[in-house]
Amino acid sequence: MKKIAIIGGGIIGLTATNYLDTDKFDITLFDDGLGQATKASAGIISPWLSKRRNKKWYQLAKDGAKFYQKLIEDFQLDETIYKKSGTIIIRPQKNLDDLFELAKERLIDAPEMGQVELLSPSQTKEQLPLLKEMPSLKLSGGGRLDGLKYLEKMSQLASSKGIQIVNEKVSIEEIDGKLHILTKDKREEFDYLILTVGPHLKDILLNLGYETDIRPQKGQLLSFETNLKESNDWPVVVLDGEADLIPFSEGNILIGATHENDGGWDLTPTEDAYNFLTEYSKGFLDESKSDELLSSPSDFRVGTRAYTSDFAPFFAPLEDNEKIVAASGLGSSGLTTGPYMGYLIADYFNNGNWDTEEYQKSISNYIKKKNVD
Repeated sequence: MKKIAIIGGGIIGLTATNYLDTDKFDITLFDDGLGQATKASAGIISPWLSKRRNKKWYQLAKDGAKFYQKLIEDFQLDETIYKKSGTIIIRPQKNLDDLFELAKERLIDAPEMGQVELLSPSQTKEQLPLLKEMPSLKLSGGGRLDGLKYLEKMSQLASSKGIQIVNEKVSIEEIDGKLHILTKDKREEFDYLILTVGPHLKDILLNLGYETDIRPQKGQLLSFETNLKESNDWPVVVLDGEADLIPFSEGNILIGATHENDGGWDLTPTEDAYNFLTEYSKGFLDESKSDELLSSPSDFRVGTRAYTSDFAPFFAPLEDNEKIVAASGLGSSGLTTGPYMGYLIADYFNNGNWDTEEYQKSISNYIKKKNVD
């Protein structure tokens, strides 16, 4: 039986781990959990009205959102992890009219978007009483995912299948064409590697002689516990600008997240982020509700995303070594694209299938052999 190692237990790594065929592979997942973007995240699965010009990214995000139905069925995800809540988008009326036309166009190829409707200010507030009266656009097919709970579920499933999970930082060596993983007290040889370590990919591949176009971005998210127990039935809200409002069950309301390019690897919650997110969200909240909601966060989630120079993700076997698959660069759309990428990586090893040109540029745009003088 071939041995396969996954390094990185985030949304791609754990999804791939659970889709790999345990009859074909002896599987080990290595993860130190530090700075993990998924663990700190909760987000909106609703990519259909993005104005990003990258058509390959949109195809990946669209198919990633569609994939959630299979993901739910395969792993029995309950509503505390993922729920099709509907999405409300807040914009000035003129922008909403343009988005409505775009939605009608994209609905043809993305029926999972669901019903599309323009809401009056009073209808918006009826959908989510926390908001001021503002016009909006609603997509009934939008959903929400709690990244931490997703990882907990997938870790439990992996363990129940007998997959070994090692919570240690590791390094990789290649000796005479053989791949070795080193922990603090052990060296182990593997036939295949899946590298899903976010921005840490740059350091890991450097040791194997590669240069990687990847960089860290700090993200912070506020979580509030309230008495608003009806929150489970509320839609998620894409606010006009920098943040989102994400109601979960039992009065848990999340606001975020920041995009801090100069935050690096620092996982310290900051007062600046708290002030920004709370002050920004006040512009959209009913004044009678905002003080209760924003009084004090019950949790401050901080993680590190990975970005490439062109803000596009990549996931593929290395061009000169098909035994190693690398995936990174998901940015703030990782909850939408990550599970599908994990599934496709597992399918590559299980069945030899690999046809992802519609989703990304060649991996050589992001990973290159380091020049040796």
